[in-house]
Amino acid sequence: MFSLVAFVVYAVGLYFGQVGFSIVPIAVVIALVSVWGSYWASDKIVLTMTGAKVITEEDHPQLYNLVQEIVIASGLPMPKVAIVSDAAPNAFATGRNPEHGVIAFTTGLLEKMDREQIQGVVAHELAHVANRDTLVSAVAATTAGALALMSDLLIRMMWFGGNRQRNSGSNPLALVAALVALILAPIAATLLRSAISRRREALADATAIAYTRNPAGLRRALETLAEDSTVVNQKSTAVAHVWIESPLDARSTAKLFATHPPIEERIALLRKMENGQL
Repeated sequence: MFSLVAFVVYAVGLYFGQVGFSIVPIAVVIALVSVWGSYWASDKIVLTMTGAKVITEEDHPQLYNLVQEIVIASGLPMPKVAIVSDAAPNAFATGRNPEHGVIAFTTGLLEKMDREQIQGVVAHELAHVANRDTLVSAVAATTAGALALMSDLLIRMMWFGGNRQRNSGSNPLALVAALVALILAPIAATLLRSAISRRREALADATAIAYTRNPAGLRRALETLAEDSTVVNQKSTAVAHVWIESPLDARSTAKLFATHPPIEERIALLRKMENGQL
């Protein structure tokens, strides 16, 4: 991410000269403010976007009991527990740190999975909280957002003339290269952000097994998700990465842009753990 930012800044200087550098801090500040604000209020924003409702122990004692088991095993503070009224089985975690963690489950997941499977899902979501994946995602999104904003503003300046007169003596090939860099940098940042998200999902799977010592629970849960064709009503790309299974159609998204590893690969890896091959 740092290399991409440096690359774009270099392209700015190459095309616009010293004047172009003034747009860089403006774009970075705008991206930082917007994304950091979203990170700080991530729990409220995600709960609102997904329609999740925070519940109490009296509302669902069995679910609370499962969460408390994993909380004890992980040493984490007790998160808020929420339920999404949706027939599709899925779950997510959010919150800026373990003290503000929230884990949510759809009604479909609670109905279609047994205790062992739900335990595996709880462990996976608490692993996201423990690994501070909301923070990691916010940093990645901040950098990718800053790059996209800088590139968009600078391309518009180029389109409307910009400062080309001052660069009339510049190498035309270098100017074309600068323009190509501004176009490709946001795409590269998006690819990198997606790769980070996939790695965090894989890490959450591994951390969940460390909590439960039972790969079969999470493996069976993922198999249920793979077999179920229903999709949660909230399919916004803004929150697709938070679900344990992406609600976006994998066939419509290139693998490199996917926020989750293929669920079949996750199942195969867990099966290897189950058989003692890892």
